[in-house]
Amino acid sequence: MGNTEAVFFSRVLTELTLSFHIIYATIGVGVPLMIMIAQWVGIKKNDEHYILLARRLARGFVITVAVGVVTGTAIGLQLSLLWPNFMQLAGNVIALPLFMETFAFFFEAIFLGIYLYTWDRFENQKKHLLLLIPVAIGASASAVFITIVNAFMNAPQGFDVLDGELINIQPLVAMMNPAMPTKVAHVLVTAYMTSAFVLAAIAAFRLLKGSNHIYHKKSLFLMMKLGLVFAIATAIIGDFSGKYLAEYQPEKLAAAEWHFETQEGAPLVLLGILDGKEIKYAFKVPYALSILAHDNPFSEVTGLNDFPEDEVPPLYIHYMFDGMVMIGMFLLFLSIVYVFGKVKKFKFVSSRWLLWVVVMGGPLSVLAIELGWWLAEVGRQPWILRGFMRTSEGATTSEHVDIMLVLFAGLYLVLGVGSIVVLRRMFRNNPVEQELEDRHAEKGGDFS
Repeated sequence: MGNTEAVFFSRVLTELTLSFHIIYATIGVGVPLMIMIAQWVGIKKNDEHYILLARRLARGFVITVAVGVVTGTAIGLQLSLLWPNFMQLAGNVIALPLFMETFAFFFEAIFLGIYLYTWDRFENQKKHLLLLIPVAIGASASAVFITIVNAFMNAPQGFDVLDGELINIQPLVAMMNPAMPTKVAHVLVTAYMTSAFVLAAIAAFRLLKGSNHIYHKKSLFLMMKLGLVFAIATAIIGDFSGKYLAEYQPEKLAAAEWHFETQEGAPLVLLGILDGKEIKYAFKVPYALSILAHDNPFSEVTGLNDFPEDEVPPLYIHYMFDGMVMIGMFLLFLSIVYVFGKVKKFKFVSSRWLLWVVVMGGPLSVLAIELGWWLAEVGRQPWILRGFMRTSEGATTSEHVDIMLVLFAGLYLVLGVGSIVVLRRMFRNNPVEQELEDRHAEKGGDFS
């Protein structure tokens, strides 16, 4: 196997691992906040349904954490095996956030364990709620630190290279790179948004399948409200991300928008087909790209023709950008319609067709997360460390990456199917109605 094939299979395996891991990582970041909010609302309203929601979410969360640990470990292993040259260079500069990410995970896991095993030990639920604060902080901190590493790959700084040797290494400067603020903020709010819409989809699905229990209705409304808040935040931070790209990675923005000629008042290109450099069947929004890039409809946006051909990212990232943005706008519109209709008590909110649309929102939000990561990683090509090391220079020359690809693909298949089976059995064998009856018997109150 030549180096070209080793690079290809290394990229495919890394993409496969990240694509699988990001699902569990997103849930791992977002669900702890949903658990904390649900329990807080239950305490504030003295409503056992929200308390039970937090309890059931915490049980399921443990399964996703376990799978996330396995896939996260696989990523660490693959970084060393598949990208040794990159790790040799970058490891000296950006190892600090990698260590801090591990610390944040253990911080989260310790308090999650205490939280789970002390459910009925606290007479005062507020004290139990306090345990969720470090869980949510640890989960989000893990995402912050690992995203800092990815941001460094897009905007490396904090070191100098002299005669092939690294000098003047400054880990904190490397961490505070220009890509860090927008990337970290975008990862966090999209994780919260996606988790909210996934949990809303589950509640809507249970209602569609005949369970008319108030528990699912309360869960659905709460998650749609949270989805609305974080969808708005995602749109705002997405705008900041566009401005970051215009200043620091203009070739990525131009490729995502099929913007070839540098011009003022640049339009935003939606959909379409590329024939050479001719764009067909696309919708063009006048001045929108200039507004996204510089907040000025008449500002100049650099085109792809001004960059060396060997530094231009693959142009198919345009579809990833479009898909991510269109799904985000759809989820924002859906949450506005649902929450407004629920507050105004419109009948259509309970209609089956709208519930099915909410169910669609769950997998669509996960797809948007995937498209966003593919856009981030493919859009950085041909660089693994922008401006310093190309992807082909950072990869292994091993002849056995194709075998690793097959083995890891089998592992992810087993983990994916296994986690779904375990979660289904966990909640099917312990339905809400039965759990409420059991707690009613224990406490002598009526919670149904």
